[in-house]
Amino acid sequence: MDAIDRRLLDEFQHDLPLVPDPYAAIGRELGIGAAEVITRLDRLCRAGCVSRVGAVIKPGCAGASTLAAMAVPGDRLEQVAALVSEYPEVNHNYQREHRLNLWFVVTAASREDVDRVLADIRRRSGIEVLDLPMLEDFHINLGFGLQWT
Repeated sequence: MDAIDRRLLDEFQHDLPLVPDPYAAIGRELGIGAAEVITRLDRLCRAGCVSRVGAVIKPGCAGASTLAAMAVPGDRLEQVAALVSEYPEVNHNYQREHRLNLWFVVTAASREDVDRVLADIRRRSGIEVLDLPMLEDFHINLGFGLQWT
């Protein structure tokens, strides 16, 4: 990872330029071309440094979403987390120290699509999925300033 990668990760967590070619705009800021921005993001995604590139939209404004949790036996946690991550509707999942130890968010075009994904995860894993639809929204800033040494 070089200085440009670090700037890309740190400076563009928020405020993706709303222009016809946002990667060109980012590239201008970094002194590189749009194609190189895309290549770097692809490499950073494959390396696990970036989980996704995309908009964060207020829940309920477009499509449907839910928080879900599963009680996964410890010896199956990595396998089930990988299965959950296969779904494009799942934008992240994480382990928690709790009986319900695997949590994830499903976002889809409709509530029916969310239900379909949850049912498919349940069917494929053999583990019940707890559906926790949002009752009240809170804004959490998920951008983190990175410290580089």
